[in-house]
Amino acid sequence: MTRPDTDIALVNRLADAAGAAIRPFFRARYEIETKGDASPVTQADRAAEAAIRAILDAELPADAIIGEEYGEKPGTSGRTWVIDPIDGTRAFIAGRPIFGTLVALLQDGWPVMGLIDQPITHERWIGYVGRTTELNGKPVSTRNCPALDKAILATTGPQFFPGCSGEHFSWLARQCGDTIFGGDCYNYGGVASGHIDIVVEAGLKLHDFAALIPVVEGAGGRMCNWAGDPLDADSKGDVIAAGDPARIDDIIEALAAGDHHH
Repeated sequence: MTRPDTDIALVNRLADAAGAAIRPFFRARYEIETKGDASPVTQADRAAEAAIRAILDAELPADAIIGEEYGEKPGTSGRTWVIDPIDGTRAFIAGRPIFGTLVALLQDGWPVMGLIDQPITHERWIGYVGRTTELNGKPVSTRNCPALDKAILATTGPQFFPGCSGEHFSWLARQCGDTIFGGDCYNYGGVASGHIDIVVEAGLKLHDFAALIPVVEGAGGRMCNWAGDPLDADSKGDVIAAGDPARIDDIIEALAAGDHHH
């Protein structure tokens, strides 16, 4: 059962709580410790996820929770909250405000709501099935992209493609107008807002991509795997986000082109 206004009000409170937990650790001066597990990102991750879970446990005890830090809590409502408290660990550690908190609400395994929150720049994208995606409460939309050679392509980094998928990515990159590296979830907010045309990644986990789908698709874009199939809890994490759905076939074709050149 979806209750858009209630769910959106709640996810805003979850993001507020997570941001308040994260901000003290960002660009803090700390001793880099190898012993123990007390890096600022682990402390911030845990504090943020714990803050989110405390609210959900108190207010929606029947809902399931899947979190990157604290694992899985079963539920009875058919609704599951999927949490990635800091998506973009490297950016966080490097003091770059292009990480984000991701929260998705799944109904019977399908993402119905997604949040991307950047707590330093105070940018918050919320997507909800059947509604237009909003950035800080104002509607956003993806932009048209007439051809790949006009496209801005983004990915976290070529070193994160498993196996030979990196070669496939570089075939696509050669056909695009420009490629930017770094940014994790923040790039998908950029797609929703019409600044970036395409994001391609491989090896993502459910908590990395579940929240992105309602955000991108509610702004007019489309997300799928490298074969063009919709993403769900069983997807293996090869992800395409296109601001202009008309480019999906071109992207899939370019990614597959690597196969013909061995």
